[in-house]
Amino acid sequence: MGDKVHRLLADGDPVTGMVPSNMVSPGDFTSDDHTELNHTFFATPDESILSGVWECAPCKEEIDAYPVHEMMSVISGSVTLTNADGSSETFTAGDVFFISKGTKCTWHVTETLRKFYMIAA
Repeated sequence: MGDKVHRLLADGDPVTGMVPSNMVSPGDFTSDDHTELNHTFFATPDESILSGVWECAPCKEEIDAYPVHEMMSVISGSVTLTNADGSSETFTAGDVFFISKGTKCTWHVTETLRKFYMIAA
């Protein structure tokens, strides 16, 4: 992916679009729609840094320890994050948020979510 400026496009690669992804377990989807798509615009050779666009149908996951540091910008849809202490916040189009590695939380996509992401493993 080289040393250059990378434009992140909401629809993924202009030629190929987005490809199926499998970050969410099939049992965590909350509707018959199990669509999950991704396009990585940048990855370091060891994939410790990733940047791209991801879309996912409604789902709900209990996460004991978030696996990476991740900053996200919501393009469309809605996700509600509930912290271990029970406090929660909902993020929608235009919102930017960060989850630190190790965070215990519930990730609940209530409306098909599309987001830009920047991950540091």
